[in-house]
Amino acid sequence: MADVNSEQIAASILKGEIRAAAKLMREIDDGLPRALDTLKLLYAHVYKAQIWGITGSPGVGKSTLTDALVTKLRGEGKTVGVVAVDPTSPFSGGAILGDRVRMQRHATDEGVFIRSLATRGHFGGITASTRGVVTVMAAMGKDVVIIETVGVGQDEVDVVAAADTTLVVTVPGMGDDVQAIKAGILEVGDVFVVNKADRDGVEATASQLESMLAMDRDAPRRAGWMPPVVQTIASQSRGLDQLLEAIEGHRAVLTSDDGKLLAERRRERARMEVMDILKARTLRMLEERVEQNGRLQEMADAIADGRMDPYTASENIMAGIF
Repeated sequence: MADVNSEQIAASILKGEIRAAAKLMREIDDGLPRALDTLKLLYAHVYKAQIWGITGSPGVGKSTLTDALVTKLRGEGKTVGVVAVDPTSPFSGGAILGDRVRMQRHATDEGVFIRSLATRGHFGGITASTRGVVTVMAAMGKDVVIIETVGVGQDEVDVVAAADTTLVVTVPGMGDDVQAIKAGILEVGDVFVVNKADRDGVEATASQLESMLAMDRDAPRRAGWMPPVVQTIASQSRGLDQLLEAIEGHRAVLTSDDGKLLAERRRERARMEVMDILKARTLRMLEERVEQNGRLQEMADAIADGRMDPYTASENIMAGIF
């Protein structure tokens, strides 16, 4: 049962109070156990927001596109939350880019909340705390929450399990059509964006993507939906109307037939979230157990001296625990 303080924090966040939300997000990112009590009270509100994921290789203009979409959505009177997943600083452990250098024109807009999260070694394009921060933003009443991934190329496909609609961004001349095949990105994307469409080769890139998508039209996750390829020049806010139309088209398919497809996506997200929480807690328990009995240092010394291998060490640890 949540304590009174958690109930008070949750009530403040549901009223849209920024200070309470920012404090809880910081505690979530720091992994403080007390943040979980508040998240339990807020989780029922997570599906009130549309959740979009934006992914793609480094240098394709994901941040510029996110910034342009925020401006467009605010022009339509919608409130927006942005979770920007950044590389980890090797010194501070925090996000290198951070909120301060992103989307400065939205800094004073009360209808926009931007939060940067460090990857902290988490592969898959999103962090372990991303879903918690998305929950807080949805509970604040944001109409749309955008998850912009770090941009590590082939590894960042986890975003699909956290978003209703996933945008895959590419640019002409980077060979991303080949990368898409390697990474399984074709199965991840609901809308494909060819950004920087003023570059040479944009039509060829768009055509190649369309051809590959046509061959992959039977992907089970997108029943009844053929992902469109939209050309944009985000730095000039060009192509955004077509992009928003594509996103709304996808949502219409998800919510048709009493929202059958949307419900399936949310079940997929729930399964992934439960497993991620179990993995994190199990790893934490294992680390605490191993550190407590002091055997880890002994085994590390033995491995370094060549008296033991790490495989045997890990087997001995697991046998001792279970």
